[in-house]
Amino acid sequence: MRAAWYSTNGEACDVLQVGDLPTPEPCSGQVRVRLKVSGVNPSDVKARRGRPVESGVIVPHSDGAGLIDKIGEGVSPDRLGERVWIWNGQWRRSMGTAAEYIVLPQGQAVPLPDTTDFQAGACLGIPALTAMHALELAGDIDGKTILVIGAASSVGYYAAQLALMKGARVIGTVGSPEKAAVLQGIGVTETINYKKEALAEHVKHMTNARGADIVIDMDFSSTRRLVREGAVAPHGTIVTYGSNNMEEIAIPFRDWLYQSITLRFFLVYDLLANERHFAIERLNQLLAQGKLRHRIGPSFALDDIAKAHQAVEAGANGNVVVMIP
Repeated sequence: MRAAWYSTNGEACDVLQVGDLPTPEPCSGQVRVRLKVSGVNPSDVKARRGRPVESGVIVPHSDGAGLIDKIGEGVSPDRLGERVWIWNGQWRRSMGTAAEYIVLPQGQAVPLPDTTDFQAGACLGIPALTAMHALELAGDIDGKTILVIGAASSVGYYAAQLALMKGARVIGTVGSPEKAAVLQGIGVTETINYKKEALAEHVKHMTNARGADIVIDMDFSSTRRLVREGAVAPHGTIVTYGSNNMEEIAIPFRDWLYQSITLRFFLVYDLLANERHFAIERLNQLLAQGKLRHRIGPSFALDDIAKAHQAVEAGANGNVVVMIP
């Protein structure tokens, strides 16, 4: 099969290769998916740069979509030919979705509604499930003010939509007027350009000095300052799924304690079985009902996978995808 891979860490143009690898065969309880699209996420880029290569060859990317073309023992024959989207394709395993085929446990190949195309399907495993679980951890948000950090990003775009569906008031941070316009298209009319405006001061102004009830956070290393700066309401909640600094991060304990701030961390790759089941079921319901908008960014051929990684590194607008021939 045609596939992309790397054997050492490094820059995309230096380490990514495209060629032929053996076509995998499904074992008991597994399915083989003929991939149509592979999704590229920031975590894929970070893994290529610095996660140790222990298996000799890594076929990157955890997200993808395609058709089940072969099944292992114990899998219903009804699944042959089924349109599916994939989660955790390259989590704790060497063979990801940047290839013609992937074999994985049947539960990791989720039926994809006919109304959702493969490009959108390749953006669900990390971005949409992250947004879905973040909003679940936020609790009852009806009538509350939610600050979505990076609301035009791959996760933030879904999180903003889901929050609006649950009756929340959404304030989104953006880096440009163009991204603010993108958010207006899904009903987010209140945005703050963090590159030009003082974020905390604007949040306080927009909330009558109370602060946001909930923060959906993509970079805890910077967002933690919002508590001390008064941009998070007393008894507020910060739900965080990422940080530019992955080591020790200090917080002003007195500020957080005296305001009774709740902090929720989670890793989308490592959801509990019941949490993932709920998120997948709810997500597929919304897809079937046509209630979710998708923000597909640049698309690349498999042979140009290095350019796809570079686009993610450059902060491409929308979810970057690789088309599998």
